Amino acid sequence: MPLFHLQKSLLPSFESAETRNLAETLLRDIIRGSPDVKWESIKGLETAKRLLKEAVVMPIKYPKYFTGLLSPWKGILLFGPPGTGKTMLAKAVATECKTTFFNISASSIVSKWRGDSEKLVKVLFELARHHAPSTIFLDEIDAIISQRGEARSEHEASRRLKTELLIQMDGLTKTDELVFVLAATNLPWELDAAMLRRLEKRILVPLPEAEARHAMFEEFLPSTPDTMEIPYDVLVENTEGYSGSDIRLVCKEAAMQPLRRLMAVLEGRQEEMPEDELPEVGPIAAEDIELALRNTRPSAHLHAHRYEKFNQDYGSHVIG
Repeated sequence: MPLFHLQKSLLPSFESAETRNLAETLLRDIIRGSPDVKWESIKGLETAKRLLKEAVVMPIKYPKYFTGLLSPWKGILLFGPPGTGKTMLAKAVATECKTTFFNISASSIVSKWRGDSEKLVKVLFELARHHAPSTIFLDEIDAIISQRGEARSEHEASRRLKTELLIQMDGLTKTDELVFVLAATNLPWELDAAMLRRLEKRILVPLPEAEARHAMFEEFLPSTPDTMEIPYDVLVENTEGYSGSDIRLVCKEAAMQPLRRLMAVLEGRQEEMPEDELPEVGPIAAEDIELALRNTRPSAHLHAHRYEKFNQDYGSHVIG
């Protein structure tokens, strides 16, 4: 079932043809079917999941309880090292809530034509209200709204875009419509203070802990009767500081070694073998895993302390 509501027209009634054209551009690029990402498919990150459920999922499921002072948070920031699952969490929220999912990057709302960028932002929020409940996912938000500098150091068009985005987010807090802005960044310390204020819920998505890494290795490199017993404990012990993406690369590198051995044999043959006669790829050996660990280094561990510091200063925490 598509996420947008079938009983509604795709576009609200815009006054001008220009605005309608901008809206059609956004529709083509942004509205998707269900992202189909379940909570269970995201290993670890239990604190981040719990905070997201509290901020977005529960208000949509049980709106009766989220009124007055307990009205839902309309702006949520996911921050942490690259490759830790921020985008997957956003997609899981959209899947769980069956909301319209607007997947926005800087290229979606930055235009070379004067004045179009802020119009695109305004149209985006109108579309989100029209298709509510909606999730506007702003990926790499630091590329859109980094800290505002002095007039000489920042382009006027960039300032207007940022101002319009801040105004639209202010508008969300004054309505009862279920439109959530979910932003993700690897560089939270570069965000403008005014945007941080509007992103009221700030959730750290950290590097995976040992238990989560173990679950990832079991998923990517499952043990079967035909293969060696995968040394999961060794893999977990040697991947402290690795992100989820790094762990996937370790597994891919290990799985490539038997294929490389087979390719060397096939390339050494004088004649090409028919496809239906090609031999099966051999099992992963212990030395393949050792080689994969040596050849794959963590990509995001150097700034881990900065994320922890930002989380202490600005982050949301689970209480109780």
